[in-house]
Amino acid sequence: MKEFTGRFAVITGGGTGMGRELARQLVAEGCNVAMCDVSAANMAVTKSLCEQGAPQGTKITTFVADVSDEAQMLAFRDAVARDQDTDRIHLLFNNAGIGGGGGFVNGDRDGWERTFNICWGGVYNGCRAFLPMLMAADEGHIVNTSSVNGFWASLGPHTSHTAYAAAKFAVKGFTEALITDLRINAPHIKCSVVMPGHIGTEIVANSRKVLTGDESDTLGPGAIAAARARMVAMGADSAAITDEQIQAFMAAAERRFHDDAPMTAAQAATVILDGVKAERWRILVGDDAHALDTMVRADPEQAYEPSFFQTLATQTGWRVGG
Repeated sequence: MKEFTGRFAVITGGGTGMGRELARQLVAEGCNVAMCDVSAANMAVTKSLCEQGAPQGTKITTFVADVSDEAQMLAFRDAVARDQDTDRIHLLFNNAGIGGGGGFVNGDRDGWERTFNICWGGVYNGCRAFLPMLMAADEGHIVNTSSVNGFWASLGPHTSHTAYAAAKFAVKGFTEALITDLRINAPHIKCSVVMPGHIGTEIVANSRKVLTGDESDTLGPGAIAAARARMVAMGADSAAITDEQIQAFMAAAERRFHDDAPMTAAQAATVILDGVKAERWRILVGDDAHALDTMVRADPEQAYEPSFFQTLATQTGWRVGG
């Protein structure tokens, strides 16, 4: 698929981050876009930004849906057919995801399963819901967002990271297996697995909001307690930390993740779309992703040792998770 003009694309998690930038760049090329997200307000912003650069006649539609819920994804599919007035799509970007659910041994089970069900279940439900519309097109491409944590299940030696990593490994494995499945049974459909490094998105703030059910930009009592527990587990003195300090620390962490990233969401979206046009099934996004991929392949037995993380931090500046 060398160009997107006149095509129909579906994007999950279109309200912020890479989903928003994928929508903007696709629309700018004359591609019709249908997006879903759990936040109607965020999608309204994305739609407004898309409309500013949309060629005449390009359709941009939104739908509120939780990708972990199959019934909601099927309702999204029906809305795409109705609102876009089409029985087929050409591009499916299973982009929605959150972080969280770090600890399996001592962590919160509900948070673990919520993270896994969004990050993996969203990809599965998206493919199940929209495969018939892809099959009906003359050509199609499925783009599933994994992560560098889909080949390296860590944020560093002091941070549990099991739910997100397990989900992203599942996304990677599923997409790789899908290559042969599609080649045999639907050769007009291609697929790609996207593995970004640190991209400047709102995932830290959005994950907190989804996991706590609190859309506020400030932390509620439950979120403060959870943050305090994580800080204590890393050696902090609970008695010496006030709620206000935790609030300020978490706000700064969310801001730094977005502002200090080595690659913006817009730059990441460009890499992804260029990869789709080139029909690459494996799309690494960011210099840190390429460096980490090389390091893991070179010495997989050492990939979870503290010395590996120290080398990674020296070579790439990777600091997430500590």
